[in-house]
Amino acid sequence: MVIILEKQLDKMNREELGRLFPIIISEHDPMWHALYLTERSNLEQRIGLNNIVRINHYGSTSVCNLPAKPTIDILLEIQNDMNTEQLISLLKAAGYSYSPQPNNPAPHMMFMKGYTPSGFSGQAYHLHVRYSGDWDELYFRDYLILYPEIAEKYGDLKLRLKEKYEFDRDGYTSAKSCFIKSNTEQARKEFGKRY
Repeated sequence: MVIILEKQLDKMNREELGRLFPIIISEHDPMWHALYLTERSNLEQRIGLNNIVRINHYGSTSVCNLPAKPTIDILLEIQNDMNTEQLISLLKAAGYSYSPQPNNPAPHMMFMKGYTPSGFSGQAYHLHVRYSGDWDELYFRDYLILYPEIAEKYGDLKLRLKEKYEFDRDGYTSAKSCFIKSNTEQARKEFGKRY
């Protein structure tokens, strides 16, 4: 009998994680919106509407016709008096793993679902938890929705970068940053203070 011991995700280095969870780009799937709505409902029930300021689906899966990593990004904005230790416990009970984000403004916390020591399992979710604010990600999403030609350029960029950074998530993210930043700046100029 052979017993295979899997290394826990929090013990893996960036290279190991990159190999286990490569960059995958898929054509847009209309089911992503329905999956978001289901997860949103689950979050509202677990956390309680009284603790939530706003929940948004963002990232490429929220933009029709945009190729995307098949990971649903959710921004959960919580009340300032929400007990974050209780929130961590509630989300872990819902199947999320917690990833502290010490370099981002508190209480920026990230939770992930669909990641296992043997690779992806089921639908992947990234849940970003913050206090209420005027977040760039929402402006960028709205800009891509309003301007399909910009979304198409972004999709082309992502496909090119996937070839170069398939096993390097940090490199992939960094290589997109100039495009995201310049279009977010345009969105903020056009939309004003929307959030």
